[in-house]
Amino acid sequence: MVSRLLAFVVWALAAGGAVFWTLRLAAEPLPVPPQAMPVVGQVGSPGAVVRMLGGGRAPAEQAAAAPPPESSRFRLIGVMAPREGSRGTGVALLSIDGKPPRAYALGSAVEGDLLLQGLGQRSATFARGAAGPAFTLELPPLPPPQTGMPQGLPPDQGVSAVPPPPPPPPGNAPVLQ
Repeated sequence: MVSRLLAFVVWALAAGGAVFWTLRLAAEPLPVPPQAMPVVGQVGSPGAVVRMLGGGRAPAEQAAAAPPPESSRFRLIGVMAPREGSRGTGVALLSIDGKPPRAYALGSAVEGDLLLQGLGQRSATFARGAAGPAFTLELPPLPPPQTGMPQGLPPDQGVSAVPPPPPPPPGNAPVLQ
């Protein structure tokens, strides 16, 4: 009786393992969402790697290290500029320090005494208080337009011209179809 029970348990484990691995190998992985972007690590400088691994800064590097420009904290996402000659207000969509973007109206305070001074069709100008422009951010350039030609074909195998439509029947003769 014990040998039959032991044989049943062994065969049940074997069958369970076979079912598990069959389902595991036959399953298709989930597709990557279209909005997913690969993460690429960049090393700013070899000195950063040395500091990360426990090395100290060289004295010359300490003196030469300047603070990053103020504009590096801001990212211009979009602009809705008023038309030239109109008195409408414009809006800039800004992301500050990697936070979610917010809309700022023309002339409003962005951060502290930093004001959104001017808007162009693809740019935004900022100023500190009443002083002159502090910096200007521009949107990245637009991608090139689609040409409609297939990629990877030799130049002589492009899309052939569409044949012209047949000529109309002569006179006022009815067309039978």
